[in-house]
Amino acid sequence: MSKGKFITIEGCEGVGKTTQVDLLKQAFAGREDVLFLREPGGTAISEQIRRIILDVKNEGMSGICEVLLYSASRAQLVEEVIKPALREGKTVICDRFTDSTLAYQGYARGLGADMVETLSDIACGGLKPDLTVFLDLDPVSAFKRKGGADSKDRLEQAGIQFHAKVYEGYKRIAERYPERVACVPAGEGAQRVHELVMQLLKERGAI
Repeated sequence: MSKGKFITIEGCEGVGKTTQVDLLKQAFAGREDVLFLREPGGTAISEQIRRIILDVKNEGMSGICEVLLYSASRAQLVEEVIKPALREGKTVICDRFTDSTLAYQGYARGLGADMVETLSDIACGGLKPDLTVFLDLDPVSAFKRKGGADSKDRLEQAGIQFHAKVYEGYKRIAERYPERVACVPAGEGAQRVHELVMQLLKERGAI
């Protein structure tokens, strides 16, 4: 089976993921062999699950409920979109994937890495990214740069101590999977970070 490249973009809230994905979209404009996705979301079903996850009215959501919703959204995206695109030889670039669930729910929520990785394996059918770009910036600096947490985003409203645990989770993931996860300093200007990301993608043969 022909296989494309699967690249994920990860990082804490406010590190500039959306900006970097937008810059990548500009860089690959017109290329039909490059597909951009976001998580949770990317399909009609997954987008409905996304609204439930992020809705601030659902503040009582348990950690187990949260991780199962993420896994359900991901299972649909993988089966409906990602695997078919990779079989066609496309490059898939996804804004967040399993590492987000591992950092947020596994480490920050305290559900444990083993349980979260088992759920991820089930949801993805064994699919893993070829390369993960971790935009490395601590949450205090990130929230300061973006002007505070989004009042309409339940996860952003979780508090700085929670996001510090998320950041530590990402660092542990990078240490655990150094062959896959590449750290890109995200504290500089957006264009400079974009240049570093593009350089990394070229070095790893991802584009």
